[in-house]
Amino acid sequence: MASFSTNKGLISSHPAIYSTSSATSTLSSSFRNNNKNNQRTFVTESPVPITVAYGDGIGPEIMESTMRILTAAGANLQPDVIEIGEKLYKEGHSSGIAASSWESLRRTKVFLKAPITTPSGSGYKSLNVTIRKTLGLFANVRPCRSYYPFIRTQHPDMNLVIIRENEEDTYAGIEHRQTQEVTQCLKLITVPGCEKIVRYAFEYATAYGKKKVTCFVKDNIMKITDGLFYRVFEEVGKEYPNIQKERMIVDIGAARLADSPAGFEVLVMPNLYGDIMSDIAAQVSGSVGIGGSANIGEGFAMFEAIHGSAPLIAGKGIANPSGLLLGAISMLVHIRHPKTASKIKNAWLKTLEDGYRTEDMLPAKDLADARPPVGSKEFTQAIIDRLGEKPVKLTPVEYALRDLVDKPFKGYTPRPFEKKDLVGIDVFLDWKKGTPTDLAERLSKFCNDKFELKLITNRGVKVWPEGFPETFCTDHWRCRFKAAKKDTTVDNKDVVELLGKVHSSGLDFIKTEHLYEFNGKPGYSLGQGE
Repeated sequence: MASFSTNKGLISSHPAIYSTSSATSTLSSSFRNNNKNNQRTFVTESPVPITVAYGDGIGPEIMESTMRILTAAGANLQPDVIEIGEKLYKEGHSSGIAASSWESLRRTKVFLKAPITTPSGSGYKSLNVTIRKTLGLFANVRPCRSYYPFIRTQHPDMNLVIIRENEEDTYAGIEHRQTQEVTQCLKLITVPGCEKIVRYAFEYATAYGKKKVTCFVKDNIMKITDGLFYRVFEEVGKEYPNIQKERMIVDIGAARLADSPAGFEVLVMPNLYGDIMSDIAAQVSGSVGIGGSANIGEGFAMFEAIHGSAPLIAGKGIANPSGLLLGAISMLVHIRHPKTASKIKNAWLKTLEDGYRTEDMLPAKDLADARPPVGSKEFTQAIIDRLGEKPVKLTPVEYALRDLVDKPFKGYTPRPFEKKDLVGIDVFLDWKKGTPTDLAERLSKFCNDKFELKLITNRGVKVWPEGFPETFCTDHWRCRFKAAKKDTTVDNKDVVELLGKVHSSGLDFIKTEHLYEFNGKPGYSLGQGE
């Protein structure tokens, strides 16, 4: 008998054909409806333990719908339910998850997660970011396609996948308030992080027969961080000569994604851009409510909807379970249950064809037999009723074990060592007692045969020397000291001596950044106007 169980005991799986009428569930009494009037057959797939969390807001509703459908389809899973989110935050868990729940994730290595609510105010860390970074879920995979005319969209031919870097960028969450007027967020981009996500994108394109991979960056402005991402894209791309490579600045890329999404196949980009672009793509395809997401690492995976907990509609019975269900379908493919994944996806497609939809999924205006929207439970039951059927107008799916899941991930290729030389230091000051020239006169007193003052900027713009009096200045100043002569060597001892002089003068330095050259090339950006 195939069944769900909250324990980790063995589930018998005789290699025969079973019907959903024999499937039972001990997960929750609400999941014991086995759809006896709609018996379907399926081939048993090996039992797999997973961790499940019902989340907050509409989370419990859409998870209940998803689990009902998985149960009715005969998915051979062993769910272990954990609690996460708002309740845990308020109990003092700053990341929204209890320590004991990590043991479940370590054991199952597969997480099906409903959206959660993060309480407003400081002191709370994003649970999604915590899980992704802790478990090394470096790739966020978000397919976005249209289902016209059953879901309204201006782009009937849209069918793309966004591969989003998932651990770095501004999502490192390193922020500081530095002065009365200025806060800071660090954007961290690493060579290993870039290579892992870029290589994953090309491997995904290869496995799924895609012909083009597009890289979204803003390297015309962030020449070092986004510049690194694109440089790695170029390097890794050479290993895939049969795939077309394309670079696009993220702002015009966003415009084209909203206007002409059919021109894209696989898109790869840093974390923040990927978060924004995937929501745009989901909405353009018809509804954010149909966006599913897979978070993939080398040892763990998490599956979810791309949308949030939507507390304003929680409990009203109108939430769309499609995003989480499509995330669960990706999970089934990931754990090597492609037959069940295909069965559920085809039933969902047939449900759309038959006119069933929730409020957020508007049909095309000229669809003659459009039905009025139904609630979450009615939509869920309509999917269950169609298990074993296939769509007629939409293209049926047939998932297979792709090469991607079988291929060991190559990972990071160490780069050749580059000689690193300290050539100066940026000293950041909290100061608002005069003009840039006044500040330069004070700082120039600290120069000697080791350092000279080269530049002062405010919010990145040069204000000394030869600054413009019209430039607005706040209380946050970057003062760039460079080696006095090209052949002069400086070290941390010289830096400490310089900072001691700054401190003794009564100036408040709040941070520093060393200026390095790597193989003679600057590893720092110029000031605007420098």
